[in-house]
Amino acid sequence: MSVAVPARARSSAALVLAGILWGTGGLAGSLLASRAGLHPLSVAAYRLLIGGVIATGYLWLTGGLRGLPRTPQVRRRLLAVGGLFALFQTSYFAAVSLSSVSVATMTTIGSAPVLLAVATAVRTRRLPGAWTAVSVAGSLVGLALLQWTPGQEADVAGVLFALLAAAGFAALTLVTATRVEGLDPLPTTAFGCLIGGAALAPAALWFGMAVPVQADVLALVVYFGVVPTALAYAAYFRGLESAHPVLAALSALLEPLTAALLSMVLLGERLGAVGWCGAVVLIAALTVAYSKP
Repeated sequence: MSVAVPARARSSAALVLAGILWGTGGLAGSLLASRAGLHPLSVAAYRLLIGGVIATGYLWLTGGLRGLPRTPQVRRRLLAVGGLFALFQTSYFAAVSLSSVSVATMTTIGSAPVLLAVATAVRTRRLPGAWTAVSVAGSLVGLALLQWTPGQEADVAGVLFALLAAAGFAALTLVTATRVEGLDPLPTTAFGCLIGGAALAPAALWFGMAVPVQADVLALVVYFGVVPTALAYAAYFRGLESAHPVLAALSALLEPLTAALLSMVLLGERLGAVGWCGAVVLIAALTVAYSKP
């Protein structure tokens, strides 16, 4: 018991950190797209490529690449992570362009825990536990209230792309939940980002990746690649080592909550009574998920 509790606490803290850092990425990506005039796919490519380059450079400077195994299992894992990164990012930004940021985010992040709960139930041939069901249901209600916009209609194609993004994120969570011997979270993040970014690069170059050489734009590019990408995914993969995949997916719900609070503080956007109710319900659902087995 003395060993299990700290391990669980560390994994929960890593997942919370990942969700909060992801929440800053929405604002950073939006600012980068508007100030540099980039297509959403180009923003996604920058996110993965910069994150991968920074993480790989850190590993090279600290000697973390020397002991990296070159087994077929490692190559398969890195290719799978890179491909799922590209699928998730492309589908999500396609959903954003066809619908809206709020609808795409709510559908993607809200559907992932449900898909993971279903996949886990099918794989284990057991229904989700009562607390898991309560957490997933409460999270969906809280997320819907947090991003509720009366009269807003969702584009069917946008919703389908958001569901595809959710499936990609769920698959990424399931794939990385099982550790490959000798492959740590940071190398997984570094090479996964590089492979995913390289897969998106041809389309991104077609749409244009030129950015103005300005201090604020360059700072946004670096921040976008390092904080909500390299650091966030490294923390997420670290938390997955000791956490249930459904709990990990629920942690991603901190992203829209953090983004909403940051928009309120930095951009002056208002969070109405319904939104605050959603935030409370979402926090309560996540508390249940973290406190119950």
